[in-house]
Amino acid sequence: MTGRPGNEKAYLWLMGTCLTLIGLAWFVVRLFSVPLAIGMSAVAAVIPPIAVIVANNRQD
Repeated sequence: MTGRPGNEKAYLWLMGTCLTLIGLAWFVVRLFSVPLAIGMSAVAAVIPPIAVIVANNRQD
């Protein structure tokens, strides 16, 4: 990846959070609350574009 080393860590944290939210929503939370699982999936869908912006942000 390009940019600062801190950007890579932030990207990995954001994408890890995204995968965790999707996994929990689809395999655990949906058994108890479908609307909450849909909300978690919606939040997870917004994270990847933010992660890409953070990863590509260069401060020269």
